[in-house]
Amino acid sequence: MSNLFQSNLHPSAEALVSSLAANLVEPNHPELAPPYDDLTQFVLREQTRMTDYLRLPMTLATLGFDLSGRLTPGNIFHRSSPEKCARQIQAWKNSGLGLQRDFIRFYESLTALALHSRALSSATPREETGSLEAVWREPPEKIRCGTLVLGSGPGGSITACLLAEAGREVVMVEEGPYLALESCEPFSRQEMEQKYRNGGLTVAMGKTKIAYVEGRCVGGGSEINSGLYHRTPPDILETWRKEFKVDGLDDNDLRPHFEACEKELSVSLLPGELPAASMKLRDGAQKLGWKSQEVPRWFRYEPGSTQKGSRQSMTKTYVPRFLRAGGKLLPNTRALSIRYEGGCWLVHAKYVSGKTIELSTENLFVAAGAVQTPALLRRCGLTKNIGERLRLHPTVKLVAQFPEPVNAADMGVPAHQVKEFSPRLSFGCSLSSPPYLALGLLDHTAAVRAVPQTWTHQANYYAMITGDGSGTIRTLPGFRDPLVRYRLAPRDLHDLADGLRKLAEIMFASGAEAVYPGVAGTPILKSADDLRSLPAELPDGKASLITIHLFSSCPMGEDRAKCAVDSFGRVHGAKNLFVADASLLCTAPGVNPQGSVMVIARRNARHFLNSHKS
Repeated sequence: MSNLFQSNLHPSAEALVSSLAANLVEPNHPELAPPYDDLTQFVLREQTRMTDYLRLPMTLATLGFDLSGRLTPGNIFHRSSPEKCARQIQAWKNSGLGLQRDFIRFYESLTALALHSRALSSATPREETGSLEAVWREPPEKIRCGTLVLGSGPGGSITACLLAEAGREVVMVEEGPYLALESCEPFSRQEMEQKYRNGGLTVAMGKTKIAYVEGRCVGGGSEINSGLYHRTPPDILETWRKEFKVDGLDDNDLRPHFEACEKELSVSLLPGELPAASMKLRDGAQKLGWKSQEVPRWFRYEPGSTQKGSRQSMTKTYVPRFLRAGGKLLPNTRALSIRYEGGCWLVHAKYVSGKTIELSTENLFVAAGAVQTPALLRRCGLTKNIGERLRLHPTVKLVAQFPEPVNAADMGVPAHQVKEFSPRLSFGCSLSSPPYLALGLLDHTAAVRAVPQTWTHQANYYAMITGDGSGTIRTLPGFRDPLVRYRLAPRDLHDLADGLRKLAEIMFASGAEAVYPGVAGTPILKSADDLRSLPAELPDGKASLITIHLFSSCPMGEDRAKCAVDSFGRVHGAKNLFVADASLLCTAPGVNPQGSVMVIARRNARHFLNSHKS
């Protein structure tokens, strides 16, 4: 049956991708012209990577879409005329059924991304070498160590590094490969395929679905993000202290950890001229009398340099330190289950070759991220307050077009943010390469077609909210990937609409000639007078929402009625089992969370060393 599905899937997908691509490009454009075999192959590869419980439904939906062509006079979709294909796609895209709209958006997004990525350079994945003694290439079937860290993102890498530098015997396990930061173009289609979990096709389910991404490589999210850095706002820390009874969170406790992380990661402002797209956000906010700021980043600059600088990440900083301190790294290995037996933790894992590995340790730190950490713990029967309070920053975007150039191939991610309405609302400038502009313009097809000519005058901007909604993480019998669900609160839809309106107001104040909201059915805005046409509340189920910040799925604190772990990461009721990632954050911080994650990981590692003297 599977082979039958697959043999029919290719012609169905090929016809759909080709029709969508033809609609997203002006005729005779040399780089974007057919044939579209490369686009089809990319979309089909992505389908094999997507969350496992969605793969079969997506295959069935593709075949069903193909066969539904017979419901109107004519042939099945992949044998129909281009005109009929276009009508069928438009009917599903405008359908009142969310599943039909989501299906077309899935194919349209991947097609647009692949189409406008054609002109960008690519690189062959390059594994980091390391020494064979420090990085296992052919691991033994049984590994014993004093401390085991599962996950190598900021929380895991800092924890493993500090414990190894204190003389502890530490093994760090990572599900993904050990790749150089420079193994591919940053923020590219190649990076999605190499370093993102499920090829970047991860989504929090709900009436309004929210797309999110997770890193799946050594270094985790630090390898794929823009490196924006914030200290945790003092009012947020006060909320955590009072509502969750978290100890050790005052300024005197955290200041030395913030300062150490900032030094070790070369957190700094841009020494040279800021990107034009970033200046537009700043200038528009200033004209409205709203506070804005340049956000520091993890970048290293040579003394006196005003150039782009070198982005920092875990593979540039803490992972090499961990290896130099005698730690051992086991990449390409997925932890399947954990159990406490005979006075130690046993971890059952699978290496990329299929080999089964058993790791035993006295101290176990789980740092697999805000989704994978609670999924692993729940899979092993640890469920109290675990995976029950997922929080995130729902985000809506728009594309602004200016009469003068604001974008360039090497712009990267501008670092200005508007914090006038923080923490409820935050505004910033997002990645604005042609592929991501095309994604941001999908609700305005004619604008997508014009991207090759207009992209230097355009930039993506976002409005982010802290939100009152929450979600859950559940494991599904027979499936590897956890089910992530998230429900927006009624106020969230109002705040998102308010954020979109205020963001568009900033754009017009800074001289934009057109604003393209990322909400289906919303018209192109040509002046501030058009802001009246925006809804007072985003339509639930129709907005294209994303997030890159997930947390709070194992909140820390001494209030056992709502907390999964204590103030320093130890799982309540478990011996020598700790959490060390964004799961610990009690609520949405309203800023990029990685500064908070790193500081709390550093604080908790120091506390562990002080309370577990060897």
